[in-house]
Amino acid sequence: MSNDNTIIIRELGHETYVPVWKRMQRFTDERDDETTDEIWLVEHDPVFTQGQAGKPEHLLFPGDIPVVQVDRGGQVTYHGPGQLVAYFMIDLRRKSMGPRDLVSAIEDAVVDTMAMYGIEAYARSDAPGVYTDEAKICSLGLRIRKGKSFHGLALNVNMDLEPFARINPCGYQGMAMTHIAERGGPETLERVQPDLVDQLCGKLGYNSRLEMKGLPE
Repeated sequence: MSNDNTIIIRELGHETYVPVWKRMQRFTDERDDETTDEIWLVEHDPVFTQGQAGKPEHLLFPGDIPVVQVDRGGQVTYHGPGQLVAYFMIDLRRKSMGPRDLVSAIEDAVVDTMAMYGIEAYARSDAPGVYTDEAKICSLGLRIRKGKSFHGLALNVNMDLEPFARINPCGYQGMAMTHIAERGGPETLERVQPDLVDQLCGKLGYNSRLEMKGLPE
């Protein structure tokens, strides 16, 4: 089975942020040229993550929600219940992809998933992520280390959007946020996840997948 075209889809369920972040760092550091690519799917407890370009002034009033300084691109965002997070552990060199190719493939997969629900969505050249009617429905932040990606996307499915008002999402003051259920789409992660995975595998060129549960050992 060619590692170029095979991906492991790993369902993590509900996990706090930091252990997953630390494990994806270790996975990236330890992988070699034969390591199969993986996508990790997870729902996090409430947390603000501040990317490498993040500025303290974009954290308006975090309150009781913890803030974690992380090593992805981008600025501050929120993760919480009702949001589907996907992390991409992909060997870009092996797939002959550049960072922009990866971003475009992920955005296209989300746009096409939204179209399945009758939601007209689009990507923006000036601000990574996916939008509908000027509101952001999916955030995106990646890190590439030695040709290998980690971090990923956060797709708002059916969630309390109030915490986004405590920050300038991705550094944009007053950025409107939305979620799939609010736009008339499915209301559960279980309904959205298989559709998104199908689109991601297609856009990223994987024709074989293995499904696993839990973090790797």
